[in-house]
Amino acid sequence: MEYRKLGKWGVKVSEVALGSWLTYGGSVAEQESIKQIHVAFSHGINFFDTANVYAHGRSEEVVGQAIRDLSRDAVFLATKVFFPMGEGPNDRGLSRKHVWEQCHASLRRLKTEYIDLFQCHRWDSETPLEELVLTMDILTRQGKILYWGVSEWPAEQIQRVCELADSMNAPRPVSNQPCYNMLQRQIEKEVIPTSWKNGMGQVVFSPLAQGVLTGKYKPNQEPPSDSRAAAEREGIFLRGRETMSNDTLERVEQLGKLAEELGISTAQMALAWILRLQEVSSVIIGATKVRQIEENIVATGRKLTPDVIKRIDEILNAEMARR
Repeated sequence: MEYRKLGKWGVKVSEVALGSWLTYGGSVAEQESIKQIHVAFSHGINFFDTANVYAHGRSEEVVGQAIRDLSRDAVFLATKVFFPMGEGPNDRGLSRKHVWEQCHASLRRLKTEYIDLFQCHRWDSETPLEELVLTMDILTRQGKILYWGVSEWPAEQIQRVCELADSMNAPRPVSNQPCYNMLQRQIEKEVIPTSWKNGMGQVVFSPLAQGVLTGKYKPNQEPPSDSRAAAEREGIFLRGRETMSNDTLERVEQLGKLAEELGISTAQMALAWILRLQEVSSVIIGATKVRQIEENIVATGRKLTPDVIKRIDEILNAEMARR
């Protein structure tokens, strides 16, 4: 495993991180989840990402149970806050009340004294940025969090919050967690350069487009019965989307042939393609089986030549992916 700094900051995270959306606390049994986290750690993954809203807190509980058996100092633990955790008017968003209460709730569920990276799961137009920055400053000073970041924030708000933090003599966010992969490149134009200019690293989720870039889905065929797309609940994030169109799946098949020429899997090539960017600190993979973790970590340290990157762009019609 190779490691990178989180943006310009001193802490180092594994190039491949392990996430828990729709898996741990959900579709994967608890003991199997714990086993997978331990296997990932044994292969050098130190970055584990979750969120309070994943399985309504259950994901954090499972991750917390797993890391109790690991050296806490060797783990970089990330979670998030924003989405509703109850029915009340203050059970959502980025108000000081909600962030404060959910930070402490996450600490209890994770069974830890501090969170390495506390992320704002989305932008909240109803909360003044001053309120959020001051809250993160207080939590940092109290040692409840070490760093804070954002997820899926637009470039304009990333710039605003960094400037505001500076003016308040408060810590800046250190990372952004966006959706980014070969098929979905919208952040390349503004979000990546704005973040990098402000010292923030990208912590990428959905690097395999929810499994599409593994090559498991075929044009004009029903998805495999054990796949995410076939699942009634998890499949809603895939069914009917452009990433599952016959045209896209035909292009992914061409990517598979290119990967075969390189002697790697389509998934490994897709991860290496993201890690080609210095602005990316880590890619977050999800897994339902140990072998998926073991296959995906092979991408760490792998370099793609300019010719291979050009061929990928030609296969995918890169300009379409950036829209």
